[in-house]
Amino acid sequence: MTTLLSLHEVRFRYDGPSGREALAGLSLAITQGTITAILGPNGAGKTTLLHTMLGRLRPTAGEVRFEGRPFADFSRRELSHRIGLVPQSEQAAFEFSVLDYVLLGRTPYLGLLEMPREEDYEAARAALDFVGIAHLSERTVTTLSGGERQMVTVARALAQRPRLLLLDEPTAHLDLGNRGRIIAMMQHLRAEGLTVVFTTHDPNIAALIADEVILMREGRVLHSGTREAALTPERLEETYGVPVRVERLGDRLVVLATQEGSFTASA
Repeated sequence: MTTLLSLHEVRFRYDGPSGREALAGLSLAITQGTITAILGPNGAGKTTLLHTMLGRLRPTAGEVRFEGRPFADFSRRELSHRIGLVPQSEQAAFEFSVLDYVLLGRTPYLGLLEMPREEDYEAARAALDFVGIAHLSERTVTTLSGGERQMVTVARALAQRPRLLLLDEPTAHLDLGNRGRIIAMMQHLRAEGLTVVFTTHDPNIAALIADEVILMREGRVLHSGTREAALTPERLEETYGVPVRVERLGDRLVVLATQEGSFTASA
């Protein structure tokens, strides 16, 4: 199997008085044509890791490679041709139509002040068709529901025609219907040969669709491997710090917390 993206002993420290090290010597590999889920509690470094994979954050130490080449060998534009990101949330600054917003995904292919060409419109329309929201193309982004906006953001990333798609908590705050659409879309993208990496707090989504699972805590990778190997009670308890039970339902793994947290209110 071919490695598409790899990290070797990557560290990242944020500037500022705290000087917090968000990534602490990570080494891992993302296999081409697979879905990889990154799991971990709040503050584990999941979003920082995605932005490092995107090239938006430059490691304090270590190296990131894409198709065997160091990130340093790529221009920002070249990386934007290859890697797309769907953030957790995004506010549209202007009253864009859905089609115009998705066209922003074609920016890496345009020169300074160059207007979109017919091929860019074709890529944007194809992305809208793929995620099933072509009927919204003339709507204003600010009038959409949260689930519709998420799908528009996915379409914008797909309009880039990336080889690697990164999604940060793509199912957070979505209803069951839209969550199911996002999950089905990721599976469809994998079937078409795209490599998908997503972060999530929900191990059951990882158990449903991920080929590989990365477990993180405090900026470190605790385990990286197949979902069967990663989603065990012992490894999930180490990751989340709470007792966990893993059951098998047919050919699926189901992860259950076995102990409810306690809360005492003070007057």
